[in-house]
Amino acid sequence: MTPRVVLGLSYRGSAYRGWQSQPGGQTVQDQLESALSRFAAGSLRTVCAGRTDAGVHALNQVVHLDPGVEREPSSWVRGTNCYLPGDVAVQWCRILDERFHARYAAIGRRYAYLLLESPVRPAIEQGAAGWVFRPLDGDAMREAAALLIGEHDFSAFRAAECQAASPVKTLRRIEISRRGAYWRFEFDASAFLHHMVRNLMGCLVAVGQGGRSPGWLAGVLAGRDRSLAAPTFAPDGLYFLGPYYDPALGLPERTPAYDWLP
Repeated sequence: MTPRVVLGLSYRGSAYRGWQSQPGGQTVQDQLESALSRFAAGSLRTVCAGRTDAGVHALNQVVHLDPGVEREPSSWVRGTNCYLPGDVAVQWCRILDERFHARYAAIGRRYAYLLLESPVRPAIEQGAAGWVFRPLDGDAMREAAALLIGEHDFSAFRAAECQAASPVKTLRRIEISRRGAYWRFEFDASAFLHHMVRNLMGCLVAVGQGGRSPGWLAGVLAGRDRSLAAPTFAPDGLYFLGPYYDPALGLPERTPAYDWLP
């Protein structure tokens, strides 16, 4: 079997136009592939587990590549990081075989949204947390979130430009917690549609602020119509926690940034 390099990547997405390479660059994929190509002295392409939008961050994005050269796992980490900007860093490396695919081998993906509830806008947290100035009702949001768990057609929470073959996904868990002024929303699903988490956040916040009842979300879900849902929430506080795989593969599911994010 041909060796396949698998990397775990963390990045602050504020300065980038999302993950996917675009003409003119300034995406995370462009930065990573440029660094990898310089380190390996040859053009390299990567495949990621989940594409993130402009302004969205990642704690454990997983990518694979077929470099055609051999290096020690630690060298792929340190060597590539030498050529990456300060807001992007490879966290770990594993060598698997060509049967592994960063996207298709994933059995689930997780996102977190960090939200500041405060009468004053963020300053230190600018770009790293969403913001609401009206108080939120946690119990109401949890009641609404429970209506979304399971396998559903999530068309009402799908961006118009979404390229997914099917809107049917399995949402396994939504956990809502609070520490001081900060709310953390964690989402676990088989996969996510384009803008799905941000659209869910818009609806949960609408419920939390009292503009909608928890039961309203069931009607939005059943309606399968994007116009029924709340506006798309800001990307600032959205973090791709990463995919997860068969434990037998031995791929890390956490990076140190997990201990930093509230």
